[in-house]
Amino acid sequence: MHRRQFIASSLSTLALPSLGIADASGFPNWIAGFRARARAAGISDTTFNAAFTDVRYLPDSIERDRNQAEFVRPLADYMSTAVSDTRVSNGREMVQRYAGVLSQIEARFDVEPQVVVAVWGMESNYGQRRGDTPLISTLATLAYEGRRGAFFESQLIAALKIVQNGDVAPRNMTGSWAGAMGHTQFMPTSYEAYAVDFTGDGRRDIWADDPSDALASTAAYFRRFGWRKGQPWGVEVRLPQGFDFGQTGRTVTRRPSDWARLGVLGTDGRAVPDYGDATLATPTGAGGPAFLLFRNYDVIGRYNNAEAYIIGVGHLSDRIRGAGPLQVAFPADERRLRRAERRELQQRLTDAGFSTQGVDGRIGPNSRAAIRGYQRSVGLPPDGHPSLGLLQRLR
Repeated sequence: MHRRQFIASSLSTLALPSLGIADASGFPNWIAGFRARARAAGISDTTFNAAFTDVRYLPDSIERDRNQAEFVRPLADYMSTAVSDTRVSNGREMVQRYAGVLSQIEARFDVEPQVVVAVWGMESNYGQRRGDTPLISTLATLAYEGRRGAFFESQLIAALKIVQNGDVAPRNMTGSWAGAMGHTQFMPTSYEAYAVDFTGDGRRDIWADDPSDALASTAAYFRRFGWRKGQPWGVEVRLPQGFDFGQTGRTVTRRPSDWARLGVLGTDGRAVPDYGDATLATPTGAGGPAFLLFRNYDVIGRYNNAEAYIIGVGHLSDRIRGAGPLQVAFPADERRLRRAERRELQQRLTDAGFSTQGVDGRIGPNSRAAIRGYQRSVGLPPDGHPSLGLLQRLR
């Protein structure tokens, strides 16, 4: 089909929205220009035409991209969903149901079944919520809109390469509004780099009802970024009375036996085994649980770097393996500060004589040092945690 005829036919039923989000009238011309860039990236006209036959401008994707809320949900609330009794029991069932393939995946990639299944549970509730948004349409819409145009265009190119490779037909290439795909929600560029054909049928099919390729691809991703089989992501610990919270944070690293000499012990009262170097974290400050974190914590973070997600995947994998709930619960009302609140906290600390060396809404080492200084001055545990209670006290 001639290029202009193709674009006209594929957009002929498009109802251009009257939203102020973006002017959809330029979408056909953008597609025409993108075709040349796709061709330069190795995408054939045959692949392009097949992928764009039913393309649609999706204003909802733009709405959702522009209005992503900051994560301020209390960690206790998040964990109650992420590691609910139902999700734990379903995860254990999935480990049993797919024991054969998971055993083969573990043998090939050295990643434990419970970890792979935990990611599956977090990302799509074990395949129940894989997403039904047409991927080519949503990526094209977001690339055209331009707020993060270069990023989404790179994802669109990768998606077209996936189609061209024969891994999936365009009509079956569905996922989230932001382009995450399949059982374990790979972005197209990550899929291109790390997905594997574990079933041997010639396709890396992470969309099929059979989750084998998706689970193996997740394990391949973890192995690529240094997963250490047998090492925990983290271990819950108890801190001694009067513990120096200046020892918490990712910059202080010791072996668990060295932490034990400082009184940092497992919840069973024993030293944590020497799995490797560990840092000490108190995600919600002195009033919540404490963890020794190992390298595998950072590997999970390569999948999604949100602290709540990493702890969710890690703890869910432990629960699926048979561990019980955390011994110390996360405080029910403790939530992450919004960016405006973090800026206010920095300003108020600086005004109180505890300079954060800038007011940018990013809580780094300087801000944590300022928080600890203020906490010591008023007799609070100097955990350096930017809590809502601390901000309220400064107001």
